[in-house]
Amino acid sequence: MPRPRDLVLGAALAIGARNLLNRVLLQKFRADVRALNSGDYSGLLAAYADDAVLAFNDGPHRWAGEHRGKDAIEVFLRDFTGAGLQGEVLEVWTSGPPWALSLVARFNDHAMGPDGKEIYNNDVAVILRTKMGKIVRHEDYYSDTARIEAFDRKLTEIGVHPHE
Repeated sequence: MPRPRDLVLGAALAIGARNLLNRVLLQKFRADVRALNSGDYSGLLAAYADDAVLAFNDGPHRWAGEHRGKDAIEVFLRDFTGAGLQGEVLEVWTSGPPWALSLVARFNDHAMGPDGKEIYNNDVAVILRTKMGKIVRHEDYYSDTARIEAFDRKLTEIGVHPHE
């Protein structure tokens, strides 16, 4: 039978390890988003499994639907950077064991127009499911999906078209 002191130490170790994991993941996610903001999505793309799915809300805009596989996710990320979107990871929560982790992040994205005025801003909840350290499913939920459609129309007006 374990001694109470051993149980307390074990619990403290487990809590500390989870806290450290969350901090490491937050730092990695923030670094990947900083690179994405500068147009380099390679680090983020490398985090996805080959058969990963990125699910984005449906609607009449260039990012709609499910993007299956790394090639489709790369097109999505290319359109994200091509639109001049800038993101910021605000908070991260995790659950599950490290080999099958679920991650939820509070994220904000915005974009400026050619005149330097903001043309888009939205708050996002990002849900990631991983297996063996690779993202297998990515879902985005926006506080205002109408803003995405308006932003897409504005991009078309200023001549920024999606990749094929």
